[in-house]
Amino acid sequence: MSTPPDLTRKVRQIDNDVQSIYELLAGISATQLRQGNRLEELATAQAEQGAKLDIIIELLQRFDQP
Repeated sequence: MSTPPDLTRKVRQIDNDVQSIYELLAGISATQLRQGNRLEELATAQAEQGAKLDIIIELLQRFDQP
């Protein structure tokens, strides 16, 4: 039994659509991974700057004392 041409075409189109969706999801996943890594870098830099600022504040407080 052969399948009608329209059904075969629709099945191929659905398969192509599914493959396109998987490609889009892979791109989104890669972007999220890069953004997550960058956020970690920024958080580390912010923590380092906070620690330096704490040291500066402590030194300023020492100099302000009579």
